[in-house]
Amino acid sequence: MNFGARAAPYWWEEAEPQLSARATPPETLPARTDVLVVGAGYSGLSAALTLARAGREVVVVDSAKPGFGCSSRNGGLIGPSFHKMGLDGLTAAFGQPKAHAMLRESMESLAWLKRFISDENIGCGLHLTGRFRGAPQPENYEAIARECEGLARATGLRFEMVPKARQHEEIGSEHYHGGVIYPDDGHLHPGLLALGFAQLVLAAGARIIAPARLTGLRREGGTFLAEVAGRRICARDVVVATNGYTGPELPFFARRVIPIRSAIIATEPLRNGLMAELSPNNRGFGDSSRLVLYYRPSPDGTRLIFGGRAFDLSDKPQNYVPDLSRLMHRVFPQLCDSRVTHAWSGTVAYTFDHTPHIGGHEGLHFVMGYCGSGVGRAGFYGRKLALKMLGDAEGHTELDGQAFPTRPFYRGRPWFLPAVLRWNSLMDRLGR
Repeated sequence: MNFGARAAPYWWEEAEPQLSARATPPETLPARTDVLVVGAGYSGLSAALTLARAGREVVVVDSAKPGFGCSSRNGGLIGPSFHKMGLDGLTAAFGQPKAHAMLRESMESLAWLKRFISDENIGCGLHLTGRFRGAPQPENYEAIARECEGLARATGLRFEMVPKARQHEEIGSEHYHGGVIYPDDGHLHPGLLALGFAQLVLAAGARIIAPARLTGLRREGGTFLAEVAGRRICARDVVVATNGYTGPELPFFARRVIPIRSAIIATEPLRNGLMAELSPNNRGFGDSSRLVLYYRPSPDGTRLIFGGRAFDLSDKPQNYVPDLSRLMHRVFPQLCDSRVTHAWSGTVAYTFDHTPHIGGHEGLHFVMGYCGSGVGRAGFYGRKLALKMLGDAEGHTELDGQAFPTRPFYRGRPWFLPAVLRWNSLMDRLGR
């Protein structure tokens, strides 16, 4: 197994130098601002953009650099990002009308992202070529069909079932037993999307300061006093948009999000014609296994980007590179001789009720918990949060007023995850 891969996101080859250049050092932190945004990912930058364009003085801080977290570490697949509970789970939890409304809002978030990229002229390698989701076991095919039929009735979702006999029209693999096409999905360059957000934020007059970690936050009268990188800043409002990178300095939120490590590998440039065999229609891919797998061609069509859950809490490429390579070769034996050139991971934020959360807590504004589907939803809900802060009725979401649960004794470190993920991996291998 090749361990000579670069331990950094493939997306950073093009985007990282420009992202780093968009931030100024902690010495530039002002003494006061209208709004302090903590977290320079899609959510925080989207909120900052809306607020700055409305005339607010906005400062965005990040502990590393703009887009450093999963905003530049994800696989770049976009879709309606249906809630992980699914239609049946949401209906059981919230009732049918609310469940259908939440799912329709997920569809709306995808439409918003497409419009945003087009209207703002963001060059992020967007390919609206759809996604194929495979059935790892024969019985999964009918389950996927029933799920899609229910979603179509609830939301108008477009889909097309592809039986095993036609599978090679969509994917150069024998691994699946048919699947479904979501024609409205797509894929993009997530690093360049983060860069596009950052450029718009700066053009709107806001500041991005990094590396600048928040180390303390307290309320003093009608304002907040924040300690950032050894300095202090007073803000009338604070937006918490830290998602999978929420730390102990924000204990209320750390107790309510579960950071799950997602890992990705990128192959070397493939020989001529091979990508057309793997993905004849330049689609993204996923499947219905317990362990989430996702993969797609690179924006230039030369490499395969392949991702899934990592079993470790910390970044250990010596473990996840072999795991992901094995899974990639299971799907595409044609890639057994292809080198892995990049390997990286990041943490996405799940929640205990498997839905995102947006709102306020003790005067703080927050948005987070996209459960692994943040590319389509983070910018949408970041904007919604900013509209709420501005008193704009358009800020209403179907998530409003939803309790943000935690569990007894949970403090933000999911010690139980490796065992859960390995159990799911075993069930996948057993076909259960």
